[in-house]
Amino acid sequence: MENPIVLKNKFSVPSYQQNILGGENISFPSFSSENTTSNDEVEINGKKYPRFTNEFWTAKQRQASSLHEISYRACFKPQLPRFFIELFTKEKDVVYDPFSGRGTTAIEAGLLNRNVIANDINPLSAILCSPRFFIPEISEVEERLYKIKNLEGFPNLQGFDLSMFYHKKTLAEIVSLKNYLSVRKESKEEDALDKWIRMVATNRLTGHSINFFSVYTFPPNQAVSAESQKRINEKRSQKPEYKNVREIILKKTKDLLSNVTEEQKAILNNIGQKAKFISLDARKTKSIKSNSVQLTVTSPPFLDVVQYANDNWLRCWFNSLDAVEIANRITMSKKIEDWCDVMKNVFKELFRITKPNGFVAFEVGEIRNGKIKLDEFVVPLGEEVGFRCKGIFINEQSFTKTSNIWGINNNSKGTNTNRIVVFEKT
Repeated sequence: MENPIVLKNKFSVPSYQQNILGGENISFPSFSSENTTSNDEVEINGKKYPRFTNEFWTAKQRQASSLHEISYRACFKPQLPRFFIELFTKEKDVVYDPFSGRGTTAIEAGLLNRNVIANDINPLSAILCSPRFFIPEISEVEERLYKIKNLEGFPNLQGFDLSMFYHKKTLAEIVSLKNYLSVRKESKEEDALDKWIRMVATNRLTGHSINFFSVYTFPPNQAVSAESQKRINEKRSQKPEYKNVREIILKKTKDLLSNVTEEQKAILNNIGQKAKFISLDARKTKSIKSNSVQLTVTSPPFLDVVQYANDNWLRCWFNSLDAVEIANRITMSKKIEDWCDVMKNVFKELFRITKPNGFVAFEVGEIRNGKIKLDEFVVPLGEEVGFRCKGIFINEQSFTKTSNIWGINNNSKGTNTNRIVVFEKT
């Protein structure tokens, strides 16, 4: 751990963490020797908690694996889970994310040789996450793709008109691939190679570059409605041109694997054999054993700004999923009080599954133009169910793109702020 900054606060950590972190002190990894950590206190409900502010991680200071480059509506940078995984775990410990999304925590934990549990009530999460633990050879992907026959003529879309997104020939290739994958899955012949192709294709359905199947659209992590796409096409005076589905899948495969080493592939494969990818309500995860998780790193959903059925209808169509039914199972709260009720039950479940001396790193943000700081609501929720709040980490850095995780705007005056509440089960 290079350039450590040692803070004299009284964390209680297991012996192996004391060895890593420097005895009774907490040694935070800093990726720039110029950075200094600000240490102050915040009072919440009459109690004071330590708060640490620094630029703990940036994308430039530590390049993330190319394997993370999967578009998804709500995701944090890989440097965030890596920071806490390195801080609070050792190899083979179990790392969990109850709101896994595209699988950032899971992939980063796997790369660090930690065991993985990834949960998300959205089944698309497992489709996008689990295949990246079983990395194929590019030649294998190419061979499999060219074994899938094209459909003749215009396919039956079962009531869908997708001509505003795709050229007729492109659409025939997409539906051919969709049908092939459906048959393989239903016949229980779907293998790791099929799952990889499904994952990449799901990620390439719509976007704003030539490397997506669709005509130009916004953004690559969700699908606009058919009517909205018609308006985009009219405004831009564009119409879908032919895109070669096989070539795009192969190119994205190469991009995903561009900096993945053979050693990392072997580690991920080994971790993937024992990993759990589940699709349950985060408040009810009976398949996870009590006292089994060393660290949870997550960012929960907030408010009802993410309209699941509207955003994911095309990805669900490709994967033969019912977007409306899934949307009905996803809890999105309009009021802070309702959100707290949901999160309290999530914390109850996290307390059950967390090992003694295990940790939870809960990433939240500010809402309503900074008037409400969610970390100040989260601290009492965790403590009420039995956790002890060890402090609040605030990662501040300059930003170049708008960061919006689950409708929480973390941007203010040219900075991007992550607020992470850290709990320990003592």
